[in-house]
Amino acid sequence: MTRRDLPNIISVLRLLIVIPVIYMLLRENYRMALVLFAVAGISDALDGYIAKRYGWTSRVGSILDPVADKTLLVSTYVTLGILDHLPVWLVIAVILRDLVIFTGALAYHFLIGKYELSPSLMSKINTFAQIVLALAVVMSVDVFQIPREYIQMMIYTVLATTLISGVDYMWSWGYQAVRSRSGKYYG
Repeated sequence: MTRRDLPNIISVLRLLIVIPVIYMLLRENYRMALVLFAVAGISDALDGYIAKRYGWTSRVGSILDPVADKTLLVSTYVTLGILDHLPVWLVIAVILRDLVIFTGALAYHFLIGKYELSPSLMSKINTFAQIVLALAVVMSVDVFQIPREYIQMMIYTVLATTLISGVDYMWSWGYQAVRSRSGKYYG
C-alpha cells in the first residue's frame, strides 16, 4: 500500500460504516446513527479532496466511492422503510432507479465498451435530496421534530428527482450507445 491508496482506503472504511449505521437504526439509537452519518459524510469529502488535491484518482476509486455512497443510502432507505419511517413505494423507487442504472452500466460496458463513471447534475441533485430526507427522518424520530408536511414534501422531492435522474441516465446512455454504434459502422 502507498499513499496513493489513501482515498480508496477511506472509501472502503465508509463502506464498512454501513453495518454499524444500520445496526444503530435497527436498535433505534438514532443519535449514534446520525454521528456515523456525519463520519461517513466527512470521509466522503475527505477522500474526494485527497484524490483531487494530490492527483491520486483511479478507476477503482471512481467505482468504489459511488458504491460506498449508494450502499449507505440504499441500506438506510431500506432500513427506514422496514422501520416504517419511509413509505415502501419510495424505497422501491430508489432501489429500482439504482438497479436500472447498474444494469445499464453493465449492458453498456459489455455491449458498447468502456464508459466513464461520472454522475449527471440531476443525479447529484437526487443524491443530495436523498441524503437530506434520510437525515431529516432520522433527526425527526429522536433529535428534533420536523413538521410532517416538510417530511412529506421531501419524500415527493426525492421521488421526483429519483424518476427524473433515472430517465436522464437512460436517455444519456442510450444516446451515447447510438452515437458509439453509429461511429463504429459509419465513422
